[in-house]
Amino acid sequence: MDFLPVFLNVKNQRCLVVGGGAVALRKISLLLEAGAAIHVVAPALIDALESLLQQQKITHDAHSFESRHLDGCMLVIAATNDSEINRNVYESACARNIPVNVVDSPELCTFIMPAIVDRSPLMIAISSGGHAPVLARLLRARLETLIPHAYARLAAYAAKFRPLVKQRFSYKKNRRLFWEKALQGRFAEMVLSGKDKAAQACLRQLLENERDHAPRGEVYLVGAGPGNPDLLTFRAMRLMQQADVVVYDRLVSPAILDLVRRDAARIYAGKERNRHTLTQESINQLLVRLAQEGKRVLRLKGGDPFIFGRGGEEIETLAGHQIPFQVVPGITAASGVAAFAGIPLTHRDYAQSCIFVTGHLKNNSLDLDWPSLARPNQTVVIYMGLLGLPVLCKELIAHGCPPGTSAVIIQQGTMQTQKIVIGTLETLPDLTADAQLAAPTLIIVGEVVRLHRKLSWFEPEDNH
Repeated sequence: MDFLPVFLNVKNQRCLVVGGGAVALRKISLLLEAGAAIHVVAPALIDALESLLQQQKITHDAHSFESRHLDGCMLVIAATNDSEINRNVYESACARNIPVNVVDSPELCTFIMPAIVDRSPLMIAISSGGHAPVLARLLRARLETLIPHAYARLAAYAAKFRPLVKQRFSYKKNRRLFWEKALQGRFAEMVLSGKDKAAQACLRQLLENERDHAPRGEVYLVGAGPGNPDLLTFRAMRLMQQADVVVYDRLVSPAILDLVRRDAARIYAGKERNRHTLTQESINQLLVRLAQEGKRVLRLKGGDPFIFGRGGEEIETLAGHQIPFQVVPGITAASGVAAFAGIPLTHRDYAQSCIFVTGHLKNNSLDLDWPSLARPNQTVVIYMGLLGLPVLCKELIAHGCPPGTSAVIIQQGTMQTQKIVIGTLETLPDLTADAQLAAPTLIIVGEVVRLHRKLSWFEPEDNH
């Protein structure tokens, strides 16, 4: 995050704009909408600014910028075509700790003017940190078409009824649940369709019907997929925004964790080889305790919670304590990572079946059904097999797989940091060691791997 998104109250606050041209006019117009007291410093003003001056909407000093012009200012915008003046404004403002924006010069800004979707009191600001203003503008245009202007009335109703809702519900969580229900139901539809009287009656009826009982907890067991946030399901996204607390694993990517409700508490429950933050039993009991406290708990697991995710053990414990729960499947690493590597897990000419196994070493050995894994015309996918890769390859060869059988190991699949190392059962361990790969990885063994070069479509930033 290059800039902290904030909304400033500049009503009746002195704001300085240096420059008297068309660019300055755009910034001044925005500040006027926010109620700022605007002082302009420029040797001359364009006609539109002269008009604002005559209407006493701005004040004007017809001189070049001097540091004295910053006296009493809350913020300053430099909008001249003189780089030396702009830098002088920036340095003078920084010396006084006054927020400063130099138009089209992000390196000379302590704050950025975003693209704005205005549904006052609802405001949406979009910024690229000054690096791609056209992209911010295009996103704003898209949001303008998606968010009706009636959302302004919806926000105004929420403000009007907020004191009544606060009085009605003693539990803060119940207030939030009430608004979530109201703003996604009939009340919201009535406001958006212009039925204001019916909307008010509906909201009052909702208030009467809702009871102020102690909140009841629930657990959402959600699959976060293989790492790429674009692969989350709509249902996962919705529940991620409702949770009071999230208990997440090591394989949940930071990009996905950022999509969880901002004020939700976060508890890390990741497991690494020989280092478990929490035992599985402790995690099970933690979910029970949090739900019994009335919290909505998001149990966020990489991939799919029912494929090597021990999700079944967790909901078995919840069921035993009569804790309500929901399960949201996720794209498991096998399908997601293989797809992004251009490797079909089954193919009419190469493999008619696919087997998923876990490659955890136990006492430097793997306890797997080797004869079944070594059968021809199938694909074998190994989760968590990086450390056991040499043993895995050796045992498959020993049980009948040709040494030249195609094999691949993929690090951080579906992500821009994805790395792919392709070889054979005979060569892959050494190639992997040379590439210095690190978890999370996925291993695929079978002739379908040969299709990678032909079917590869994903182009991450670094694939070397």
